[in-house]
Amino acid sequence: MYRGWTDRRGFIKKMAALSAMTAASAIFPGILFPEAQEWLGTGSEGLDWKKSPCRFCGVGCGLLIGIKGGKAVAVKGDVRSSVNKGLCCVKGYHSIMAMYGKDRLTKALVKRDGAYVETPMADALDLVASQIERTVEAYGKDAVSIYGSGQWTIPDGYVASKLFKGCIGTNNVEANARLCMSTAVTGFLTSFGLDEPMGCYEDIDHADVFVLWGNNMAEMHPVLFSRLLDQRLKRKGVKIIDFATRTTRTSMAADRSILFQPQTDLAVANAICHEIIENNWVNRVFVESHCSFRKGLTQMGYGLEDHYEFKDQSEKIDFKAYKKFLADYTPEKVEKRSGVSAKDIKYMASLYGDPNKKVMSFWCMGMNQHTRGTWIQNLVYNIHLLTGKIASPGNSPFSLTGQPSACGTVREVGTLTHRLPHGLVTNERDRAFAAKIWQVPAKNISPRPTYHTVEMFRALDRGDIRFMWIQVTNPMVTLPKLKRYRNGAQKADRFIVVSDVYPTPTTDVADVILPSAMWIERAGMYGNSERRTQYFEQMVEPPGEAMSDTWQLIEVARRLGFERQFSYEEETHIEEIYAEYRKHHDNDKHNMAPLSVLQSQPGAMWPYVRGKSTKWRYNLKYDPACTNGKDFHFYGKPDGRAVIWQRPYEPAPEVPDEAYPYWLCTGRVLEHWHTGSMTRRIPILHRAMPHAYVELNPADAKRLQIQTGDGVKIRSRRGEITLPAAVNQRGVPAPKQVFVPFFDENSLINELTLDAFDPISKQPDYKKCAVRVEKL
Repeated sequence: MYRGWTDRRGFIKKMAALSAMTAASAIFPGILFPEAQEWLGTGSEGLDWKKSPCRFCGVGCGLLIGIKGGKAVAVKGDVRSSVNKGLCCVKGYHSIMAMYGKDRLTKALVKRDGAYVETPMADALDLVASQIERTVEAYGKDAVSIYGSGQWTIPDGYVASKLFKGCIGTNNVEANARLCMSTAVTGFLTSFGLDEPMGCYEDIDHADVFVLWGNNMAEMHPVLFSRLLDQRLKRKGVKIIDFATRTTRTSMAADRSILFQPQTDLAVANAICHEIIENNWVNRVFVESHCSFRKGLTQMGYGLEDHYEFKDQSEKIDFKAYKKFLADYTPEKVEKRSGVSAKDIKYMASLYGDPNKKVMSFWCMGMNQHTRGTWIQNLVYNIHLLTGKIASPGNSPFSLTGQPSACGTVREVGTLTHRLPHGLVTNERDRAFAAKIWQVPAKNISPRPTYHTVEMFRALDRGDIRFMWIQVTNPMVTLPKLKRYRNGAQKADRFIVVSDVYPTPTTDVADVILPSAMWIERAGMYGNSERRTQYFEQMVEPPGEAMSDTWQLIEVARRLGFERQFSYEEETHIEEIYAEYRKHHDNDKHNMAPLSVLQSQPGAMWPYVRGKSTKWRYNLKYDPACTNGKDFHFYGKPDGRAVIWQRPYEPAPEVPDEAYPYWLCTGRVLEHWHTGSMTRRIPILHRAMPHAYVELNPADAKRLQIQTGDGVKIRSRRGEITLPAAVNQRGVPAPKQVFVPFFDENSLINELTLDAFDPISKQPDYKKCAVRVEKL
């Protein structure tokens, strides 16, 4: 593992040098892989460069892929891309190597008598279709399901939803983005009535202050973080504030690092709002013209039991009642609970409250994977709404995503149980609208949402679901309380189909394994965190009988008798599907750019209106959908007003005690992406980070007589795991906290985590459960 930087100045110099690559990227030649020499025989001359968004994370960096001899052999950043301006991270520069692992799946495999047998792809697809038919006949349509991914392309997710919701007639459609960003969705919906950020990455070029709420941006979104550092180098007074539970590389590069106790970000956000009001920093004209005040239910529970249900109910309040509520959140009171000094709370409030400073708030999993995640999103929006620092250049609360199309495919296509591409399954008009485009009777689309992700796998365990098709994701590594759900998937009367590019712990539980085409082995579109849709063409052929997930679904749909609904031509199906999909968003609030535009440039942001991307929504100056005649129009809400929510602090469902005295936090690392099924097959990344580890606070390590490299047993109420210790390495947890990355399939940390979730978004909390630590 890389040793951490203990010299802060040295770290900043390294990060500044990295950001300087932005300026140099126009002449940076990219990376030609040593492995490519045997394919090329020469250097990089004569490469055919083609554009594509990066396969990893939700930033959506523009890449240029060098093709020669039918193989992808080189990568460089696309200087035309406004996202990354020619810069890539270590995963982006090595991305194409993920396609060429030695154990790539190239043939369909069917389990017979406990062993996998190579099977012609057509026969495997026949088996999948017949098993769906048998399951529906025996148990009903809600006994079949599909579980997809924020790595699905837009066409993948669209045909999956059309097949299962429109044709088969079940809302058992979920995606792994439920585990990483569904809380971002409910945060946007409750505060603004519509999903996704109102701003864009260009806000970075205008902001004076960046507050990172539990987001290790230096490692998780390094290209965007380099843009923050670049702005600090260029413009005097730019500040970066790291607000987190753990000291990371982001902390080392920040102007101020502020640590808080897990779950108490709720209290601190309320304390910031208290200070804004007490110091008369409220933008009263903005609030009175464009905001309303509401409160919802409290003491909601945590979803720990099967069949848990919750529906929030809100009531209108006024500014006076909201101010009275905040009286319990003075900085001095919150200091005692959060561990954040009153001085630091007042400092953060002063940055937001200064009318001469433009402020961006960034967050990702720290706020999303949170049992009160919707609430903390609301509270950060409250800060921006109270000060009027929203929906204008440089003033932006910005939720980052971790997958290339969690926004484009899951949130916009609507591959969650309650969603349709343009609306909700519970809305009769939305169902009728989708049914017309899908060429199915409106009654085919059920008005009842079924199971969110955690409950879907509980239903599989119980036997309510008997068939599950898993595409482009690895839930047998990522699900919390993993043992239960792995055991459930392995029960004798369950039928699991897995479409993937490599063997994984999830393919290990499959009855049928379908080899998938990967990324540029097929054409498609991704949608990134700033509402940017990006197209990539097929550049190379997939190996063996590997087939795109889109075409797998189409082939199965036709075998099920839905030829009319899936009559796309193989050569032009991506163009046909995207044209059909655009019909769902044909309005000024969400119009998608034509394919010709996506083909000619590095993407376009929706709403794409009158030939132009909308950079700042809800702002009359930039957004054609604003129609109320005012400077701002939050048109997602019936009254055109954004909501300032009264949301209290509530504790996590499981907190450290005498038996389990440490907090466990899980997350990612710079070198690997999610479960590592692709990046661990890139030799240079695997060598840099070959296995998982457990970070300990130095004082805890000293007390336990643990040094870096020592074996450590981590135990929770659900399981145990043994890992090497990391003390004073790249990250340093606070006292009585430990951190473990989840990329290593040989060290399944999610066997220890808790399957509690936010009752509103149904997203699990991977950041907080109680464990004990023992030296081996």
